[in-house]
Amino acid sequence: MDKRLIAERFARARDTYSHEARVQQQVAEKMLQLLTERASPLFRRIVEFGCGTGSYSRLLLHKLQPESLLLNDLCPEMKECLTDLLPQDTVRFIPGDAEALDFPEKTDLITSCSTLQWFNDPKEFFARCHRFLSEDGYLAFSTFGTENMREIRTLTGHGLDYLPIEALKELLAPHFETVYAEEEIVSLPFSTPLQVLQHLKETGVTGTEKKVWTRGRLQTFCNSYTEQFRREDGNVTLTYHPIYIVTRRKKIKIYK
Repeated sequence: MDKRLIAERFARARDTYSHEARVQQQVAEKMLQLLTERASPLFRRIVEFGCGTGSYSRLLLHKLQPESLLLNDLCPEMKECLTDLLPQDTVRFIPGDAEALDFPEKTDLITSCSTLQWFNDPKEFFARCHRFLSEDGYLAFSTFGTENMREIRTLTGHGLDYLPIEALKELLAPHFETVYAEEEIVSLPFSTPLQVLQHLKETGVTGTEKKVWTRGRLQTFCNSYTEQFRREDGNVTLTYHPIYIVTRRKKIKIYK
């Protein structure tokens, strides 16, 4: 992962992300619902990595009302989107790569929406989260699975290496008990393939694409997209594949 390029793309999309990221907003709302239904609602100390423009952050703060909420994002510029949250004594923001940061010890909940797919080493990150969590702490997150944006991968041969839900559970197993895991397929309609590309640009998820869109490449892409992914109503589709996982920290066994 080129973290510098990813940060640049998301930083440029920060003014349009909240309006355009419809699926990500739905995912955030469902993630909060799962937390309240499947985990302990008494989270005093919460860390959210990959907070972005703060859609999930605001839900966490309003619903769970923690004593402290530490927000983190790869892009320092995201702080500009959190001005309504940061004046509160309970909230602070730390920029940086979550895979390298040390979170506060005895955190009750480490959580995130739509971020983990950008990580280089989820297995190592899960191990680090285990160290930062309290004895009965939770790690809960959403990410995206192998069918995510399959249209883009089919036509360009380019995309993230998404992990299937079972692989994620295996990576978590040494340190966490899976309390709940679910996946779903969401198909967004667009009038044209150009609207699909605009949607991706405005949500920042083109973070690993380095090829230049020449006029010829763009025309070929649009023609192929329409041919392969047009619905009966004339719209084309873009597939999202959200995965939701709620886990509880395993206690360390001490053998005498």
